[in-house]
Amino acid sequence: MSWLINVLGFLLVIGVLVTVHEFGHFWVARRVGVKVLRFSVGFGRPLLQRRGADGTEYVLAAIPLGGYVKMLDEREAPVEPDQQSQAFNRKPLWARNAVIAAGPVFNFALAVIAYWLVFVIGALELRPVLGPVIPQSPAAEAGLQEGDELKRIGGVRVEAWDQVAMAMLDASDRDDIPVTVQRPSTGSTTLRLDLDGANVLQDGTDVLEQIGLQPWRPVIEPRIARVVEGSAAADAGLAEGDVIRQIGPTRTEAWGDLVDAVRDRPGERVTVIARRDGSRITREVVLGSRGEGEQRRGVLGVVPRLDEEAYAGMRHEVREGPLAAVPRALDATWRGMTLTVRVLVKMVVGEASVKNLSGPISIAQYSGDSVSLGPVPFLKFLAIVSISLGILNLMPVPILDGGHLLYNAIEWVKGRPLSEAAQGVGQQIGMALLFMLMALAFYNDLNRLFGAGG
Repeated sequence: MSWLINVLGFLLVIGVLVTVHEFGHFWVARRVGVKVLRFSVGFGRPLLQRRGADGTEYVLAAIPLGGYVKMLDEREAPVEPDQQSQAFNRKPLWARNAVIAAGPVFNFALAVIAYWLVFVIGALELRPVLGPVIPQSPAAEAGLQEGDELKRIGGVRVEAWDQVAMAMLDASDRDDIPVTVQRPSTGSTTLRLDLDGANVLQDGTDVLEQIGLQPWRPVIEPRIARVVEGSAAADAGLAEGDVIRQIGPTRTEAWGDLVDAVRDRPGERVTVIARRDGSRITREVVLGSRGEGEQRRGVLGVVPRLDEEAYAGMRHEVREGPLAAVPRALDATWRGMTLTVRVLVKMVVGEASVKNLSGPISIAQYSGDSVSLGPVPFLKFLAIVSISLGILNLMPVPILDGGHLLYNAIEWVKGRPLSEAAQGVGQQIGMALLFMLMALAFYNDLNRLFGAGG
């Protein structure tokens, strides 16, 4: 069932993003007087198609990994003399640039709308209260303590845990990050966090873990609420309701003890002792693993039974009025855009790991998860992916929108368009680069999927 949800979530996310992106090209083309021949969501064989009263052919195609807007253009086919004024290639440079840039701009606009809806709808969010700070980490050296509630990071207000990682990444280029916390004993306190040398994007692992932060959690009984299908726990025969009392030599009085014992033993064979219906059971388990090198962590594949009452005081509603939500949505989109650009630049110069790239498999998994969790998580995910799609399309790579803008910039400098031969070479280079990027993203997806080991 989970794979079906992932597929449906993926189709929904990609369908919305592609439709909005291509509609941007379509809408602006019509505004500047370019005749649109075809508006297609997807590639390949048409599943649905009809011709509108405006003469445009509207198509829903079989391969949902993109789309296109085909415009009247003398470079692609002969154009009747009475229609030449509507040809894309006959339009002034500013009009062509507007049509090309419209796709990414509409993606950014979609992100603003999605974030606006997130703030207006609101949700019960987990307050960013710290659990135990990892010793000898940047957070520990800054003086952050268990029980501190994060209020501001680098001047940016944070109200929920899912905002913390974004704020930390946004401020990570600074050597001295002001972090304001609310402390039960002393009230509001501002500390200085130094991430110089932390390389939070270098190995593709959890950003907050590298900084030394983890959420506060109540003491939870080590009772299994769910066993992940195909995991080490499932292979060993552990089941819902089992209370794990020991993993290897480590006694597990609470769920945190279980997490620590498993995390430090990736790939190891361990003896697990548990209570089931009042009886003691013993299982030999080969733990899975996630990550690589020093960041490799053990994985058992079990989910705890949470005490909702214990979490009640840790949740609060994050919501804004329709007007107050506008600047917050604009700010969230802008910070997402600048962070995406910085991460891409860091990947190019080797300061960020290419493992941070995700492909369609990861997007499908995250899509399914966000759809399952409700409208607010889905809208947040939609905004993030829409920003990423917009930035990706603006990269100066031939066949992408940014590549066409680059051609136009060269035409503006030279006073005439690049030759068809030069553009053809550029297209081939662009396709090769895009293929390599997609292959790397697929590799990362497969590594995450099968390298986790349960």
